[in-house]
Amino acid sequence: MSYPQIYRKRLIPSECIPLNGDIVHHWDSDMIVTSWNTIRPKKELHHGKSAYYLKEGWKISRFRRADNSLMYTYCDIVSYEFDDTADTMTVTDLLADVIIYPDGFVKVVDLDELAQAVREGLMSSDELNTCLINLNALLERIYKGELDQLTSPLDRYGNDQ
Repeated sequence: MSYPQIYRKRLIPSECIPLNGDIVHHWDSDMIVTSWNTIRPKKELHHGKSAYYLKEGWKISRFRRADNSLMYTYCDIVSYEFDDTADTMTVTDLLADVIIYPDGFVKVVDLDELAQAVREGLMSSDELNTCLINLNALLERIYKGELDQLTSPLDRYGNDQ
């Protein structure tokens, strides 16, 4: 089956790149599940799997080492833009992220980048509002103990690499 080309757009640093190596395991109007290898090799991070929650504005990923052990669950707050003419989907990273370590420790990161993006005019007040609302909704689900529910599509679709 053919799917739209997925692009990852970052505000800081500014870049928009095609995710050509990603493998799509599932795609519907609510969710996309992909597996991938790192774009830029890193000391520990080797590969992972992501669930794009299209209505919620989240991308929830499991980051794994080469031996397939879990580093952590990484949650991006994102926005999605579909271009039917070009058959593309651009995922814009709205900068605020949540990291959940295997021991359950939850860490919110990159709020300084969020402030920088607003200060430098890289993000509109509407985007900031959306980011904060979606971040809050995600944290509420995590704090209610629903992380397993949020990551279950990563187990359901495709195999870990």
